[in-house]
Amino acid sequence: MTAKYPIPHSDQFLALSCTNVGVGPGGTTAMLARVSIVNYKGDVELDVYVIPTMPVSDYRTSTTGIESVHLLPPCASRFDIVQQHVANLIKGKVLVGHSLWNDLAVLGIPHPAVTTRDVALYQPFRSALRSPNQIIGLQTLMWHLMCRRCQDGQLHPVENARASLDLYRSVATDWEGAISKGNWPSMLPPSTFSRCYL
Repeated sequence: MTAKYPIPHSDQFLALSCTNVGVGPGGTTAMLARVSIVNYKGDVELDVYVIPTMPVSDYRTSTTGIESVHLLPPCASRFDIVQQHVANLIKGKVLVGHSLWNDLAVLGIPHPAVTTRDVALYQPFRSALRSPNQIIGLQTLMWHLMCRRCQDGQLHPVENARASLDLYRSVATDWEGAISKGNWPSMLPPSTFSRCYL
């Protein structure tokens, strides 16, 4: 019997992670400040800071490590240039990450839902941690499922992308096997972010 969805080759995968700063009153609205993409081997394909398109009210430095100097030229690139570069990189690829809807939202780039592998939505991970209806943080997933520390101190998007990829690769055979039979093994992303998926 032919697989409903063919199992992708490793060179079709990219892992994505973004770091945001805060804009608006109290800095509660997220704005892209850094984006990192790694390939299936964990090699960096892109790691770039982004020039703010609005005044930053909270750099969230204690968790992001980002200061104003990081978001100035020549250290940072214009948002529209970064957005187009990311869109070109991920087009036709299977995208791995944690809570990918947040990354796609700040990038303003939709991606086909069938070519996302979001470790925050993978049902067997949630079941293993007895949290079937709850989004579990990447740090918690890494510690409980791989006995590895992640995000100690400040967030680092390259580390986060690699961590998501390692989690995916640890179950890739089961995950892709389920999809090939038409049994989607993940929960749906939050409905408020449906615009992020094609």
